[in-house]
Amino acid sequence: MTRLIKINENGIYMVFALIDDEKIRLIHLGTAPFNEKAMPENAWENGYLVQYQETGYGSADHRGRKHTGSVPGCWAVYREMRDYKNEKGRKLEIVQDYQGLQLISHYQFYDNVQTIRSWTEVTNQSEETREIEYVSSFAYQYASVGGNKPWNRKMRLHTAHNSWYDECRWESRTLPEMGLNPINLAQSTKRIYEQNLGSWSTQEFLPMGCLENEETGATFLWQIENNGSWYWEVAESSELMFPTVKDHNLMITNDGNEISGEIYFVLSGPTEWESQWHKSLKPGKTFITVPAAVSVVNGGFEKAVVEMTKYRRKIRRPNKDNEKLAVIFNDYMNCLFGDSTTEKLLPLIDTAADAGCEYFCIDCGWYTDTNWWAGVGEWKPSAQRYPGGIEKPIKYIREKGMIPGLWLEIETVGFDCPNIDKIPKSWFFRRHGKIISDQCRYQLDFRNPEVQDYATSVIDRMVNEYGVGYIKMDYNINSGIGTEVDSDSLGDGLLEHNRAYLAWLDSIFIKYPDLIIENCGSGGMRMDYAMLSRHSIQSSSDQTDYIKNAAIAASCATALTPEQCAIWSYPLSGAAPEETTMNMVNAMML
Repeated sequence: MTRLIKINENGIYMVFALIDDEKIRLIHLGTAPFNEKAMPENAWENGYLVQYQETGYGSADHRGRKHTGSVPGCWAVYREMRDYKNEKGRKLEIVQDYQGLQLISHYQFYDNVQTIRSWTEVTNQSEETREIEYVSSFAYQYASVGGNKPWNRKMRLHTAHNSWYDECRWESRTLPEMGLNPINLAQSTKRIYEQNLGSWSTQEFLPMGCLENEETGATFLWQIENNGSWYWEVAESSELMFPTVKDHNLMITNDGNEISGEIYFVLSGPTEWESQWHKSLKPGKTFITVPAAVSVVNGGFEKAVVEMTKYRRKIRRPNKDNEKLAVIFNDYMNCLFGDSTTEKLLPLIDTAADAGCEYFCIDCGWYTDTNWWAGVGEWKPSAQRYPGGIEKPIKYIREKGMIPGLWLEIETVGFDCPNIDKIPKSWFFRRHGKIISDQCRYQLDFRNPEVQDYATSVIDRMVNEYGVGYIKMDYNINSGIGTEVDSDSLGDGLLEHNRAYLAWLDSIFIKYPDLIIENCGSGGMRMDYAMLSRHSIQSSSDQTDYIKNAAIAASCATALTPEQCAIWSYPLSGAAPEETTMNMVNAMML
């Protein structure tokens, strides 16, 4: 016997099929009520809520490298559904278990927003350690259901490439254009996927994607909220995952096209196959995946971005900065380029104040007499650059009516840091017994309480001694796949470090609620909503060409709320009036 559990919230329809009171499946997600004629009941079996894979169990699917047919996830048994309201909106929690393993699928709605935030909670209630290789944050198997055309003739995927100086470059293609095609009635092992590996979360792609049914208008836009490794895939549900379908005519569309499955998408944080992540979950312990958000609309990509923007405003830390939208002057790009001195700063401070700037940020180099890049780590002002102390230009900034800021890169220590020999080796990432470095810098491990204490002391000094009200927090290296120190895997060490850093950041905002900390990673290399749910402002790009920057400025509104997006403006003295106008307009729009 099958019972349908129908949810209608904020214009989103979700339908779960409870089969024989043992198996629960998500069989419908959309903006219209479920049409039972659109999909045969004996295909509902495929609608797993979560893909969960343990070492040694193999797969229930001829899958290749797709994350489908996961075992023992496919064998989990339904226990209960909790349906209640919290301060955000409606919340669903669906509990399944298998031999002492408990899986809870969390679905958080937000009032008046067509977006769901989802994550999976895994608790080991058995007496054995569970070796986890993969667990999804969100999975939906029927994204292509609806309409008369086969999925290869109606489904479009929007993806966003990202790079230093070239952020937020979206492209839109059909699934066959991306190499995914139906193969008679056999299952395809082909997947379309994007991933990030390491601590630059958006070094190649935004952690986003969008599936659109061009025939019906049904559109799913997602983002994965992690400041490290993440993964998503789009592929075809395999024929083996429809084990009860006897009549293949059920899989023939109205225009006679044979097709074996539907298009699914699955979202997650790090994985073993892609990220060298696995978790040895001890008895009594719980693992929670990184969250993912899915906007569900009818009407295409841009309409979905509207709903995702509403959602982002709901989840970010409340702050005055996103209401005031102050103008910030930073002395780095096309200006001092990390070579500030008191003598150079004073006339710039005068001019910035005259122009109406409200913040003045002294960028990198203030802490060293020589190499600003490799000298990071101690964070004490250069006496040579600032005779009488850095307090002199900072005080002058305040006298001119602006709030002073300093550049900081708290997660790294450079080779030329003055106190490098005094820092314990236990503070750093290690792999194969070696301390990890990148670009003449070492990666600090924020799981270490001593590292957090050190980082807090630096913030305390900048705020309480130097009088800083703004910090440009940069991050210019990639830690790589992770650290072996006190971790089940390299990827596990990275994920726990990522989470420890976020917890530390939360503590700083509690301690200094009016402090503005700009999120920067060589421009937009860490433009994710693990970070942006906390930071009020994001450096969008290091691009110096005002024409190219115009395209970045426009498309950044897909990656974050416009009021969080900081666009560099470069009105160079030798530029023509129209060049300056275009430069300024694109900066001031965001």
